[in-house]
Amino acid sequence: MAGSESIFLSLGSNLGDRQAVLASAREQIAKRVGPITSESSIYETEPWGLVDQPAFLNQVIRVETELAPEEVLRFILDIEHELGRLRYERWGARVIDIDLLYYNALVLDTARLTLPHPRLQDRLFNLIPLNEIAPEFLNPLLNKTSLELLEMCSDNGVVSKFS
Repeated sequence: MAGSESIFLSLGSNLGDRQAVLASAREQIAKRVGPITSESSIYETEPWGLVDQPAFLNQVIRVETELAPEEVLRFILDIEHELGRLRYERWGARVIDIDLLYYNALVLDTARLTLPHPRLQDRLFNLIPLNEIAPEFLNPLLNKTSLELLEMCSDNGVVSKFS
């Protein structure tokens, strides 16, 4: 794919048929954003931020895209909306959550998008699946690999392989 960029997306769901929702999200991402070139296992994780809610299923995928970062964001927000995402409270329960973790080594800070994802290094539910598929990927802002970030992470939430 000429001119393609490698991006990492985090998928999460804690409402409804969580596995089916993640499968639908992957299908829509592959159709609209680009082909999925690798995907982690699915992990069941304790909620992060707002803890009084059901457990999440989380996964990280690597996608090749020809879209610009803002276009990727627009498509993933559209996919979230179409799969039933409603935004009531920050870190609250949700049918689907799709976060853009990395867009290659791009560092970006706009009103709508910050790259790399600003809380990535604080979240085991992102770092454990990311390490499964890209342990040597270098965070361009922190100059640390995914594995180094995992080893430094102070999050103590329970993250266990689901499938």
